[in-house]
Amino acid sequence: MEMPIHKIPKRNYKSKLILQISLPIILFTIITLQLSKNISFKKSPTNRTSLESLHANNVELLQTLPQKESLPPTNDDDDQVVIESKRYQTSPKPSPVTKCDLFSGEWVPNMEAPYYTNYTCRVIQEHQNCMKYGRPDTEFMKWKWKPNGCELPVFNPNEFLDIVKGKSLAFVGDSVARNHMQSLICLLSQVEHPLDISPTKDDNFKRWYFQSSNFTLAIFWSPFLVKTQENDPNGKAGKTFTGLYLDEANDVWTTQIDEFDYVIISAGHWFFRPLIYYEKGNFMGCRYCEIDNLMEYSLSYGYRNAFQTSFRAILERENFKGKVFLRTFAPSHFEGADWDHGGDCKRTSPIKSYELPLDGQNMEVYTAQLEAFKEAQSVAQKRGLKFELIDMTRLMLVRPDGHPSVYGRPAKMNGIWPSDCVHWCLPGPIDSWNDFLLEMLKSEEKNLH
Repeated sequence: MEMPIHKIPKRNYKSKLILQISLPIILFTIITLQLSKNISFKKSPTNRTSLESLHANNVELLQTLPQKESLPPTNDDDDQVVIESKRYQTSPKPSPVTKCDLFSGEWVPNMEAPYYTNYTCRVIQEHQNCMKYGRPDTEFMKWKWKPNGCELPVFNPNEFLDIVKGKSLAFVGDSVARNHMQSLICLLSQVEHPLDISPTKDDNFKRWYFQSSNFTLAIFWSPFLVKTQENDPNGKAGKTFTGLYLDEANDVWTTQIDEFDYVIISAGHWFFRPLIYYEKGNFMGCRYCEIDNLMEYSLSYGYRNAFQTSFRAILERENFKGKVFLRTFAPSHFEGADWDHGGDCKRTSPIKSYELPLDGQNMEVYTAQLEAFKEAQSVAQKRGLKFELIDMTRLMLVRPDGHPSVYGRPAKMNGIWPSDCVHWCLPGPIDSWNDFLLEMLKSEEKNLH
């Protein structure tokens, strides 16, 4: 450790001269090393980093991602957070009022939770009904997210219904998106049970209506977001492949979103399956296909392209005037083995961030999402549309305790069906996602007034 300057003992003239020359050199070296450390965005499977520094890397990545020609950047750089470089500005601008970073913090106990049960909420699906199927512990329900430097209030159903009065919200994505919507309905059921106004009995395309506030909720099932072809004939014999048309968004949802004020888009786990890729209608390659002499693409390639195409489809809709939220990927937590070889999730409380770093494929898909989001947000700003990030990846990485495991089916099915370490128990950690949603809607309301 360096000795404080004011405690350095008096030396002769030569010693002072040496000190005056060497000290600036040492300081310059330290600053240079620190600057290079902050600028680099490293991915290491053994890097044990706190949630705060990980989220700082997220902010830095959003600023430094390259812009694509198909989605030109805006010039609204003044609104972006600048890391480190402000220290070296000769004439810095006055610092704006610092906003609370909702996504940097930690999980803290909340003994008042849960706010509903499997008896008071009617929309909990069987495979997420952990209490019904005998999960013995309850601690996993009794946590809330505490941002650094501010508070994130728990979800207030009356306040939410007041903000969304006369409006509508659509969830677009896979079964985790549906899981999220059902969590929202359960929380709102504290004050009102909605009417089922679905045009079909298919749970993948449900609509719910809250009469008191004239508010509509909908889910559009689209696990890949883009146009698909089941049982693709170009796949390997004996295995099921899905064909993805990476440059064509799925019109099952794109043709419906014009009527919605808010759209929450997400996707993830289905991209880990064997896939065949198409662009401009032409067969181009695959992922996890194990076919000789066939181009094998990275996981992030198809994932990034699917989000880019989806965002582009939204931006091209002339009649869409709503707000878009990207809810980032929520990792699964199979421990001990893969999902189909006995992997399970038996933890009963959150873990520390250093116990499970964000790396590997989780980091790959998360980074791909941020890249696609950054491009779309830039274009949206020019067109007067708002794209917001509900950044759940790092928060949920440390919640392996929140999955159903074997408590989403009758006990007699254990050993026959794999454990569920993808979806989330209701009630459970996924309820916190709506704390963030409400807070972001409240922020929007304040800006409007």
